[in-house]
Amino acid sequence: MILNETYPLSDGRQIPKLGLGTWSIDDDKAAEAVRNAVALGYRLIDTAQAYGNERGVGEGVRTCGLPRESLFVASKVAAEHKTYEAAAHSIDETLEKMGLDYLDQMIIHSPQPWTEFRLEKRCFEENKAVWRALEDAQSAGKVRTIGVSNFLRDDLESLLSDCRVKPAVDQILLHITNTDLPLVEFCKANGILVEAYSPIAHGEALKNDAIADMAGKYGVSAAQLCIRYAIQLGAVALPKTADPAHMKNDAAVDFVISDADMEVLTHMERIKSYGDFDVFPVFSGKPLA
Repeated sequence: MILNETYPLSDGRQIPKLGLGTWSIDDDKAAEAVRNAVALGYRLIDTAQAYGNERGVGEGVRTCGLPRESLFVASKVAAEHKTYEAAAHSIDETLEKMGLDYLDQMIIHSPQPWTEFRLEKRCFEENKAVWRALEDAQSAGKVRTIGVSNFLRDDLESLLSDCRVKPAVDQILLHITNTDLPLVEFCKANGILVEAYSPIAHGEALKNDAIADMAGKYGVSAAQLCIRYAIQLGAVALPKTADPAHMKNDAAVDFVISDADMEVLTHMERIKSYGDFDVFPVFSGKPLA
């Protein structure tokens, strides 16, 4: 069962191959979502300071009935925190808000503040300062695994050139029709595990006829095909949902996509619109390029 499978991380820890993404789940509904996911066998729960639901996620972790060490709880330093002091303070705030003694994973949410995302200013030096805050938080036992999100190759190269601890993960938008293979290969070559957020393309993959046809070939849903695709690329899949039925369906991915079909899916014509989520990143209000 996929929920029992893990990947090794470069820091010696293990991370589940499938987790629950909690973006867009309201804070007052997050605890119940976490409890439902844990009851179904999920052990990786992913949130972020920007999601506004860390309190609820923390409540769910504390009240799910499992020992804390049985879960892998992850959050993200908000993109706007680009100094050592701001990042360090935000990590303490997250722990207090969630009511936890430590986080299993903490990552930088974006290489730039959302309003400057993918613009000319790359924030290389600022990210090194934030990274030092994460390294120090790890040394202090506040977080265990540290990494990044939405980082491109040059963002990663900048950190790798001047760090005590290498990033263990890079969480990126990755789904059928949107696979940055050069970035995935660079991460693999440098011992950085890719985590795929929105592996169902913000739900748009469910409306794609080509994806539906391929899913039909395997007798699975489009969502299941998308999740299996991310996992077969060697990435952690983080579908987001508060619906227990969807959680159960998302975890029923114990089938194998053939190499030939993986090649087809990797190069399938790109989904051109994310519908209501056509601002990316969603925290910036900036239109998708």
